[in-house]
Amino acid sequence: MNLLSKYGDQLIDAFLSTIYLTLASLVGALVIGTIIAAMRVSPIPIARGIAATYVTIFRNTPLTLIILFTSFGLYQTMGVSLASESSPTSLDDNNFRLAILGLSIYTASFVAESLRSGINTVPVGQAEAGRSLGMTFTQNISIVVLPQAFRAVVGPLGSVVIALTKNTTIASVIGVAEASFLMKNMIENEAAIFVVGGIFALVFMILTLPTGLLFGYISKRLAVS
Repeated sequence: MNLLSKYGDQLIDAFLSTIYLTLASLVGALVIGTIIAAMRVSPIPIARGIAATYVTIFRNTPLTLIILFTSFGLYQTMGVSLASESSPTSLDDNNFRLAILGLSIYTASFVAESLRSGINTVPVGQAEAGRSLGMTFTQNISIVVLPQAFRAVVGPLGSVVIALTKNTTIASVIGVAEASFLMKNMIENEAAIFVVGGIFALVFMILTLPTGLLFGYISKRLAVS
């Protein structure tokens, strides 16, 4: 209780940062992943090759390396900044946005593979019916195929979201003040490693368990009889 009273405000801020990091990265991953999934089933060989290369590279690259590259590669080496330099918190804002970028492009590879498996469950006749109506590939995939694919992969996408929530802890390697960053500081300053670890494990369970239950419920509701 002493730890909670001492670090209560910091714990709230840290986990709010974790939640925001998760949600922002999820939006980016869904956008990129949907585009990559569409390219994976595109009739254009070059598009399929680019998408397959993307998935292969980012699914097999450690997330830590991707996060570090966004900081040391994009920002420090190439000078790419995602925050206004005039802001007093520009470095913190920039690191936070770079972390979102890294988490998004990494998680997008898993979203794309989940969606591709969902696309494979859609009967071929659905796409053929769309083509017979004069739809282009883009119209067919966005109006006919993807809505049914998303419905089929709600469960797997829930697992991706849970993994993303836990993966946000990697953002601390570039100084993002999220949960694991605070946990490291608390362990260094307090002689209560098991208590600190238990607090953070409990809060992450509070974040991830409802997510799994929610996606499981939605999956059952949307399941095709």
